[in-house]
Amino acid sequence: MIVLEYKIKAKQHQLTAIDQAIRTGQFVRNKALRYWMDNKGVNKYDLNKYCRVLAKDFSFADKLNSTARQSSAERAWSSIARFFDNCKKNKPGKKGFPKFKKYSRSVEYKQSGWKLDKQTKKHITFTDKNDIGRVKLVGSRDIYFYQPEQIKRVRLVRRADGYYCQFCISIEVKEDMEPTGRAIGLDMGLKYFYADSFGHTEENPRFYRKNEQRLNRLSRRLSRKYQNANKASDPGEVSSLSERASGKSGKQMSKNPKQRQSNNYHKSRVARAKQHLKVSRQRKDHAVKLARCVCASNDCIVYEDLNVRNLVRNRKLSKSISDAGWTQFRNWVEYMAWKFDKITIAVPPHYTSQDCPACGTRIKKALSTRTHACKCGYIEDRDIAASINILKKGLSTGGHLGTYASTADGFPSAGNWRYAWGETPSWAVGAGKGGF
Repeated sequence: MIVLEYKIKAKQHQLTAIDQAIRTGQFVRNKALRYWMDNKGVNKYDLNKYCRVLAKDFSFADKLNSTARQSSAERAWSSIARFFDNCKKNKPGKKGFPKFKKYSRSVEYKQSGWKLDKQTKKHITFTDKNDIGRVKLVGSRDIYFYQPEQIKRVRLVRRADGYYCQFCISIEVKEDMEPTGRAIGLDMGLKYFYADSFGHTEENPRFYRKNEQRLNRLSRRLSRKYQNANKASDPGEVSSLSERASGKSGKQMSKNPKQRQSNNYHKSRVARAKQHLKVSRQRKDHAVKLARCVCASNDCIVYEDLNVRNLVRNRKLSKSISDAGWTQFRNWVEYMAWKFDKITIAVPPHYTSQDCPACGTRIKKALSTRTHACKCGYIEDRDIAASINILKKGLSTGGHLGTYASTADGFPSAGNWRYAWGETPSWAVGAGKGGF
């Protein structure tokens, strides 16, 4: 299963139609979630049937393709199923009760509602009643290399720098790799991105920190351009602001103080969003390349089973932890390990940086102490010593597999994935079933 992404080149009325389709998908998802809340015993198939009722009751919902409405209902059921799963596993803290979505950025079609042109140029036509029409696909990958029946899902995504079209293609993505006979332990940190059991340390890129000054400047610029009618100095200014915004009087504006923002405000908002998007793309690119390198050069990868959600509660380190992107790196390590038929093991992180790898003596150290020095004479960098302890735990019975439990035919299925946080990653959904 692979995903090909293209940027969309279309006219303004077509982009407006895409926005309408995204809002309709959000409406269907929220309605399906409300239907589940109000009716006891509703399952996934009941939500799919409810999409037809919504199409009859709301004309704008009928414009969206029926499979796209079902995909939106399936998104609602995905959050419901995750909530039930967390409750069954007695997950500590909040169980993640499903919430209504406020800002959706994508809508998903299945195998109908769209059609690829049979020409040499890359174009796709959406055939539902939203009048999106024919749009151009800009990208280097050739979508015509694959058969139409191999394309299981088509997703329209809105981002800060434009609109994108994603194709989910059902093909074999496994790669044959020569065994290396190596096992590696990884200790995630902030001084280094990770330190491994071979003594190698990977530099922490700190993408957000490097762009923080520019992001703060863009945020200040956006704040200066924000217009708030409640902060006007006199009633005459309120009246002038309201007349320019919506043609209402100052008295009417006082009842509805929401102020329409200027074009310069939205330009500043888009500029800041693009900078945040750049940082997230840099972090993802770094995680993908590093995970592939780690999995290609080792047969067994052992890492800490970190609860990042609790770690970011430290107000002094939360920004640095979020900037490191440990969870994203772990997800890609597990995906690359599945792709290359390698083994990943998650171990408890307790005392990995305190125990001595040589004699096992527990030496308590503060975070500022970066060198492990034991009475037995073993001296090593704190992170490297921790990675050795992590590898030892993984090779013993202290860890649990982060790879899949295969089915009877040896192929992984979405229900058989075993991950430390108890959720199925998006790339594994529908694996072995021919679709998402």
